[in-house]
Amino acid sequence: MAITAREKFDNIIEIKNVTKIFDGITAVDNVNLAVRRGEFVTLLGPSGCGKTTLLRMIAGFAMPTSGTIMLEKQDVTTVPPHLRPINTVFQKYALFPHINVYKNIAYGLKLKRVLTGEVDKKGNPIYRKLSKDEIDEKVKRVLKLVNLESYGHRDVTGLSGGQQQRVAIARAIVCEPKVLLLDEPLGALDLKMRKEMQLELAAMHKNIGITFIYVTHDQEEALTMSDKIVVMTDGAVQQYGTPKKIYDEPANAFVADFIGESNILSGVMKSDFLVEFCGTKFKCMDKGFGKDERVDLVVRPEDISIDGKKGALKGEVVSSVFKGTYYEMEILAEDYQFTVQNTVERAVGETVFLSIGPDGIHIMKKLKTVNEFDGVVSSENTVAFCGGEFEFVNFDGLEKGAEVRVKIPFDKVELTDDEKDGAIGANVTQTLYKGSYYQVQVYTDDDTDFFVDTVDEWDMGDRVGINIKPDDITVTLRERADEIAAEENTTEDSADER
Repeated sequence: MAITAREKFDNIIEIKNVTKIFDGITAVDNVNLAVRRGEFVTLLGPSGCGKTTLLRMIAGFAMPTSGTIMLEKQDVTTVPPHLRPINTVFQKYALFPHINVYKNIAYGLKLKRVLTGEVDKKGNPIYRKLSKDEIDEKVKRVLKLVNLESYGHRDVTGLSGGQQQRVAIARAIVCEPKVLLLDEPLGALDLKMRKEMQLELAAMHKNIGITFIYVTHDQEEALTMSDKIVVMTDGAVQQYGTPKKIYDEPANAFVADFIGESNILSGVMKSDFLVEFCGTKFKCMDKGFGKDERVDLVVRPEDISIDGKKGALKGEVVSSVFKGTYYEMEILAEDYQFTVQNTVERAVGETVFLSIGPDGIHIMKKLKTVNEFDGVVSSENTVAFCGGEFEFVNFDGLEKGAEVRVKIPFDKVELTDDEKDGAIGANVTQTLYKGSYYQVQVYTDDDTDFFVDTVDEWDMGDRVGINIKPDDITVTLRERADEIAAEENTTEDSADER
């Protein structure tokens, strides 16, 4: 199973424009992804983000609604699982309880057929079963690989969770698949065992050399084991890169919030290498933004320095928790509650000063600041979109039936505790603390997402209603809106070229 120098740069798996829709709900949304041969790639994201659905499509257990899955340049989109050189390890190990460890691992080998190098009278290749000695050699080799050399005779029901995990992996790799898929395989283990198995899996991957694709919602697992991480939410890929790249340079506020502890703030780029937030200008290492462009930024807790006498921001210690090798403190400064990690504790109530170096500030473009939807004018003063009808001020005299583009700023959307009090209902799927407000993402019943800037904190899973005042809804003929968007894109492209 050794990988040649040429092969290791090949894309063994290519996922092209893959979408999966269940009962009108988009689980995976136009994903494009390439995995190199021999890499350990982790699909990371919250529950319901589409990572397991994507893994199942790679395995062949689910078919894409649209798009293509390539394995070694061959289209396997509709190829059944047993004809793909791929094995899967599930969270529930699905070991056979009535046979011992050795026989569990050998089971797949007994079913396997290998080429003899000969052909029959019709020119078809001839296959044969593996011999008893061949099976024995392979089983003993993988038992050694997973550190269970003396466990072959043991009953699997008498093994610990970690040992059962290793048996499941051994059974999956003994048939020498080209890709091994692992669907949250450490989920059933306790914390100590999980950490040990993380290191063992990473070492195992290096020894075996085959491609691993691993699914988890645990950020530490992803950062510990992976060559590359795919961060997903709402069925879409948010960022794909090395653990260090994703931690140090998150693509957007969601990635920054999901990967490790983060302070996420809104700011304004005053010029190249200079950003303003919390009423103070800070030097940074980013450039290429427009003057006074609104941006998101992330500051990791470990990148904030604390001093008792001087610093850029004056604050007060709100809380302090000892975390083993450092203290994690919440410090309120300029209406933002910073999370700060330091080896020296500051007392609750103490006045301190915070400083942040240029390399501790990472600037991110705001993905958007306005909700935008397609809709239809339903009467002289109402417009239908997102499964509901909303009143609007019809300045342009738009006629009933007109196809329009609807825009609502994030801070003009009102959420209600009782969905019956709203024009439409929705579920809260994400909340980001951004200092003086929270940015909340909600999904309506027709699978459309709203972003809401609000001073109120909402919990994930909350059922809410949505209201919007007529004056806060901008409605434009869709054709005209598309023309305006095209003109803006042309202007931006010209600016980039200059």
